[in-house]
Amino acid sequence: MYAYIHCLEMTPTKLFKNGNSQAVRIPAELAYSTWDIDLVIERRGDELVIRPAQRRLGHVLAKWARFSPDFMSEGRASNEQKPRERL
Repeated sequence: MYAYIHCLEMTPTKLFKNGNSQAVRIPAELAYSTWDIDLVIERRGDELVIRPAQRRLGHVLAKWARFSPDFMSEGRASNEQKPRERL
């Protein structure tokens, strides 16, 4: 679930055509601090939500590399699955 911060004042912007696509001008006061960022856009009802894309797999691999060589050398604890109720 996402947490939303609602501003008391909205910032107007423009919708325009860029090639065969629609584009939205992001005002300077709302702009990201870098151009080297991937974004995703999704529709929620009549709203469009723009947010940074999830990090690439390379970041995850770098985190895995920090685990010690003996990490989980004894395996996982027993994870027997309990029977579930029928739907």
